Parts: sequence; C-alpha cells; structure tokens
Amino acid sequence: MRFIPSSCLKSGMIIAKNLYGNNNELMLSKGQVLTDMEINRIRLLEFQGIYITDNISADIEVNNIISSRLGNSTVKAVKDIFMNLENKELPFNNEKTRTLKSMVDDIVGEITVNPNAIINMLDLKAFNDYTYYHSVNVAVLSIVIGISLGLNKNELYKLGLGALLHDIGKVFIPKEILEKKSKLDDEEFKQIQQHSLKGSNYLKEKWDIPIESTIAILNHHEKYDGSGYPLKLKSEKISLFGRIVAVADVFDALTSNRPYRVTFSPLDAMEYIMGGSGTQFDPKIVSAFAKSIVPYPVGTCVELSNNLKGIVDHIGFCMRPKVRIIGNTNNGKEIYYDLYNDKNLLNVTIKGIAIM
Repeated sequence: MRFIPSSCLKSGMIIAKNLYGNNNELMLSKGQVLTDMEINRIRLLEFQGIYITDNISADIEVNNIISSRLGNSTVKAVKDIFMNLENKELPFNNEKTRTLKSMVDDIVGEITVNPNAIINMLDLKAFNDYTYYHSVNVAVLSIVIGISLGLNKNELYKLGLGALLHDIGKVFIPKEILEKKSKLDDEEFKQIQQHSLKGSNYLKEKWDIPIESTIAILNHHEKYDGSGYPLKLKSEKISLFGRIVAVADVFDALTSNRPYRVTFSPLDAMEYIMGGSGTQFDPKIVSAFAKSIVPYPVGTCVELSNNLKGIVDHIGFCMRPKVRIIGNTNNGKEIYYDLYNDKNLLNVTIKGIAIM
C-alpha cells in the first residue's frame, strides 16, 4: 500500500485501509474502489490523504502504532466529553470519563507491546473534528516520547491522560475567539492563554485524576527559556510531562490542516522542533522525539535529490529510509536505495513527497 494525498486521488483507486469519518462511522472499507463521489467526500472532510493499493505497492504493509478501532473510538470519546462539557451536561466522574481513562490504558498497552515502534504521522489526520483528532495524536506522540525516555507504564498512563485532555480548557474560551481566522488582538490572546489554567483547575476540582496529569495540562504552553504561559516557568521548573506534551502539541498542530496557515510537511515540522531545542523546547525531549518520529513513513511516495522517485519500503533510520525505486530496474530486478546503510548514497537525499 502507499499514501496518496487527497488532491491526487483518482476514480478507480483501491482503498488499502478502512477510513472512518465523523463520529467514528466507517466511511470507506478496505478493498473498496474509489468513485468521484467518494473522493469529493474525502476532500470535503479535508483528510490529508488515504492509503491505496496497486501493482507497485501491493506487498508494502503499513502498521498503525495503535489500532484504527482504538484510535477512532478514543476520538469519539474525547468529542463526547468536550461536547457535553460545552453544553454543561457532564456530571462528575461519569461513565464517559471512566471509559476515556480505560482507553488511555489501552493506548499505552498497544504502544508498549512494540516499544521500538516509530510513529506514522499520516494516520488520524482530518480537519473536521480537528480538536478531537489532535487530542488523540498528542497523546500517542507523548506516550511514544515517554517510552523513548524510559518511563514506566504507570507514568505513561498519567502522561497519556494529561496529553489527551491538554486542550480541555478551550471549552471555557469563547468560540468566536477559538474560531477566529484573523490575527487575535491582545485581549483575545490573553483569553486564549487562560485555557491551560482553566483546564487544569477544572479537572482538579471535578475529576478523579492524577496530579501529574493536571500539571502536564497546566504546563504544556510553558517554554524552556521561560517565555511561555501561564506561569512563565523555565527549564526544569516545567514538569517533565508538560515539556513532553509541549513538543507533541506543536508538532501535531504544525502537521495538521488549519484554516489560517499552510500545513507543514512532517520533515519541516521536525526541523521546526529541532530548531527550537533549548529555547522553546527541552533538548532532552527533542532528542527523544527525533528518534521516534518518521517524516517519511513506510508507504510514502518520495522524490530523491537525483530526481528518481520511489516508495519508502523500510525504516532503518528516521531521516534516511530504504526506498524502492519506481520506473527503473537492474536487469529486471527492483532497485532499492538504502539511504542509511549504503555509503555510496551519502549525497542522495529526499527532496519531498512525490506524486505518482
């Protein structure tokens, strides 16, 4: 299978993985043939793209870091809690909050089964319901970083819960500010800056939640150099979980479709995170992050600096994968560029996503 951006989808392509729409409803099934109507639906919901299978990619398998069932169920659970809270319908510690906590346990369990898993950031990306997909992505990213740092399962649970609920305070911010497409004025920005404090305080008062999780929520907009908010904490005074969620939050936001800016490629977003090491972010967290995130995951079509195109076939090192060259053979045999291990390819780099 291979990943195709939504703008490049064509009628007749075959779906390689189930695709879920709003409210966790199955939208397209594996093996289904795309029609123009379905392509329009995918674009309307603003998915970045989908996985298809064809002759050049049929033997390539793309494994999710968590199952689609769990990921989409968690998105729905987060949405239910946020919506009920907005409508002031959420009683203390009700069944939905217990379900969400159980899902965090399940996410930690699925990820820790394969502690060397490298996250594929092409999954769980849609513009509609952005807040809820973003919450799950940040939780998954944070847990993967936590594993790289050697956190135990109990710590990963507390980290994941805080990461999943890091934006819950936004339900207390006026919608016209949250949805404003133009630049916020000073007063509006001050209100936005209150969401981490409001969310942390709400959870401490109304939920049975570990203090480490609420502190992660409070701290996730603090910056390593002390220029963040709401407390302007600096370096190690920011909680470890807060420093982790800060990196995960910014990376997922940069790589998601937003109405007010161009989406960053995963590679550009990684460069942004690494460029903020020591100022915006903790260098130790950035290092763990860089070891765990793949800018061009398996199944991505890429163009190389020598103008050849191929599909990422295997990850040997996150920035230098093994690429199956398309359109060229060596006496009928497929050509592979192992960008990490082949010393003859040191001058070959990936230019970006290829359209094939």
